[in-house]
Amino acid sequence: EGFTTSVALKDIASLGREKGVRVMEDLGSGTLIDFSKYGLPREPTIGDAVRSGADVITFSGDKLLGGPQAGIILGKKVSIDQIRKNPLTRALRIDKLTLAALESTLKLYRDEEKAVQDIPTLRMLTMPFAEILQKAETLFHAVQKAIGSLAGIQFSDMNSRPGGGSFPELDLPTRCVTVQPLHLSVSKLETAMRLSTPAIIGRIEDNAYVLDPRTIQDGQETIISSTLARILKEK
Repeated sequence: EGFTTSVALKDIASLGREKGVRVMEDLGSGTLIDFSKYGLPREPTIGDAVRSGADVITFSGDKLLGGPQAGIILGKKVSIDQIRKNPLTRALRIDKLTLAALESTLKLYRDEEKAVQDIPTLRMLTMPFAEILQKAETLFHAVQKAIGSLAGIQFSDMNSRPGGGSFPELDLPTRCVTVQPLHLSVSKLETAMRLSTPAIIGRIEDNAYVLDPRTIQDGQETIISSTLARILKEK
């Protein structure tokens, strides 16, 4: 928000070539796919930036790309060769484990359909609402069975917000499961869930602990419900 107009990158790149000045584009949250095909706002893709003629393009390996946290520099050979020679390149290079995770993520993009299904970030963003409803039902019954009368449990239609460097202003409709403990404050429940092993991250809204099924992988409802039961029974 706050922007009124901007100059197209291809026009800036053209001016740069005319004046002999290199042009760098920081995409921030780089993406390799066109999200508008999945009913989401269209974000500039890495391919768009390459086709624009920019000399150097930078973007994140995580965020919309869905890989490990890393910074990626893409560009024309003359610029990349100079960047490689900078002493900071060695000091700031990623480790081998991050590189392996990034490589595995990028390989999935050879098949966009597979990438959307196998990369958690993409799967969550593009998840059909009908699937969210099914996941909410599964989560609700698992939690209800585990904690019984120790808390009030309800469905609540809310929004998922990707936030951060992804889609900061986007609200995605979701159906959450909310838990209101009877003998424990909501804030203490949230803290206990977050400090459990594995850590379970929910949020507090309207004095209830909120679980969004969009972000829960298949099978994790068992871990969540058993952890809730343990914490509520201990208190």
